[in-house]
Amino acid sequence: MKKNCLLLIGLLSLAISIQAKVVIPMIFADNMVLQRNCLIPVWGWAHPNEKIQVTFNKQTKYTKADKSGKWSLKLDPENAGGPYELTIKGENTVQIKNVLVGEVWICSGQSNMELTVGQCMNAKYEIETAKNPFIRHIKVSREISSLPKDDIKEGVWKVCDSSTVSDFSAVGYFFAKNIYNELKIPIGLINASWGGTNIETWINREAFENSEEFKEIIAGMPKINLDSLSHLNIIISEKRIEAIQKAKINANCSSFKELSFDDSNWPELYQPELWEGQSLGEFDGVVWLRKTVVLSAGDIQKQATLELSKIDDEDSTYVNGVKIGSNNIWDTDRKYIIPSGILKEGKNIISVRVVDNGGGGGIYGDPANLKLTFDKYIIPLNGAWKFQVESVKNECGVNEYPSLAYNAMINPLIPYAFQGILWYQGESNADRAFQYRKAFPLLINGWRQKWNNGNFPFYFVQLATYNTSGNSNEGCGWAELREAQTQTLEIPNTGMCVTTDIGDPTDIHPKNKQDVGKRLSSIALHDVYKKGVICNGPSYKSMEMSGNQLIITFDNIGTGLVCPDKYGYAKGFEIAGKDKVFYYAQAFIRGNKVILSSEKVESPIAVHFGWSGDASDNNLFNKEGFPAGPFRTDDWKTVTKDVKYKIPTFN
Repeated sequence: MKKNCLLLIGLLSLAISIQAKVVIPMIFADNMVLQRNCLIPVWGWAHPNEKIQVTFNKQTKYTKADKSGKWSLKLDPENAGGPYELTIKGENTVQIKNVLVGEVWICSGQSNMELTVGQCMNAKYEIETAKNPFIRHIKVSREISSLPKDDIKEGVWKVCDSSTVSDFSAVGYFFAKNIYNELKIPIGLINASWGGTNIETWINREAFENSEEFKEIIAGMPKINLDSLSHLNIIISEKRIEAIQKAKINANCSSFKELSFDDSNWPELYQPELWEGQSLGEFDGVVWLRKTVVLSAGDIQKQATLELSKIDDEDSTYVNGVKIGSNNIWDTDRKYIIPSGILKEGKNIISVRVVDNGGGGGIYGDPANLKLTFDKYIIPLNGAWKFQVESVKNECGVNEYPSLAYNAMINPLIPYAFQGILWYQGESNADRAFQYRKAFPLLINGWRQKWNNGNFPFYFVQLATYNTSGNSNEGCGWAELREAQTQTLEIPNTGMCVTTDIGDPTDIHPKNKQDVGKRLSSIALHDVYKKGVICNGPSYKSMEMSGNQLIITFDNIGTGLVCPDKYGYAKGFEIAGKDKVFYYAQAFIRGNKVILSSEKVESPIAVHFGWSGDASDNNLFNKEGFPAGPFRTDDWKTVTKDVKYKIPTFN
């Protein structure tokens, strides 16, 4: 009996000891970088009222946990240097080793920020030559939460070398590399990004609640845990989808791949284009896509290849009921050989079962890569495809409700000290670009208020060139999103990197991230680190009408305007008269101004520059090599003005 009592006392002591253990957030870990020249917040959890000692370099600070066990303190500012040890001592001791002090930047946004060094241009060279122990990177793991969290799910600080750099954010890494080469001080990158995310998932709830644009929307969002929200989401999603497809969601769909199946009552989606911007809307789950192709007897005698561009995320592809291929890599081109004997004279059915695990969904990419090929004969497959939903994912997607990524990936970082934010996002918001004028400033100001650390630098990348639908006369969501980004420069201490010249019209994820990082670093070197460098390209200033010509003046011309065209023509300009019909303009530089005219416009009154998704024709630069940003001088046609952010209703 005595032994049992002693054992019980020992177990109780162990339980108390475990409960009292000092715990710190995962962002504090070996190889980390702390921000120089400012107070350094350190925080964590312990037993209520437990005394805490924090030692770093030559300073020691003391505090005590509150009644809930939360504690925090601020270390005095430190100069760049290291490595040091950070020691936190309560009833137990936590030691963090190889800590540097330098410049910390948070990298956030969607896939173009998340894209790694291993995926970028000249990846092999960049990886082999990467050896800089003064650059550190931590990738905050993807996670969502309907309520703000205190800690991230997972993340490890990695020291830059050829064995680690492949997984670094490419934009972040090339930014850090340029900053280090100039300053020779440690650089820390906190990478909290997620491909396919819209901006609303990154905005904190309080910012929404204080916004005239969004406060009614957020009022309908219940403050409940994620499991409860997921259950409600499934019910709401199923009802919405069944109304769209006018049929019950049916998981028993083995017949959907068969040639004999009748899909005449199925609704349609345009492919290649992510379905989030179409009737299916924000949705994660499994969808069947079907396309009918009529072939001649001669066609079916030839070797046939089916190309499906790219599919987000996974596909199983069938022709006339026979599986011909599958792939689970969302950014890889699908190209399947169709075995002989499968195709038939007359009607044939291509059936694709698409599994969307989160973010964008469906066939996407270059329409020219969605095709059926017989030797040199090509049948385009872009256009309308029949669709039917097989199942709804049994958990919330990151874009289905506001603040989900913010709660799990940004809130836990507060109040970690850093220098500024690098942001690359917007592709997922192009269909409601006009509202981005409100949403983007809301995010910036909301984060600044949460950190309560002044107007820290916030630098962002403008959407790159990409071959999307729309132009000056039809209207263009991507152009309007770029305009919203440009307008955000009115917020103090922001900067924008223009990338229309270094994108890829056929790839929404352009691989040249070296120049993106370089241009962002130029802004930081100019604004933060006070280096005398040019950091921007020409930006529209004013317009003067002179007969049948328009004369455009620019700011940020550096040492002068230039266009690399052997005939001296500046491309990308369009002009219109009172009829509001735009025509390509003859444009040339004279005295650091651009002169525009067109035989088709007698009295021009408006200018567009680069007003399309694919703005790769733009060739106006300053002599320092920075491109002019797209702009317009009118406020006429805005195709996204009435498209608003919505969340499922809980009625």
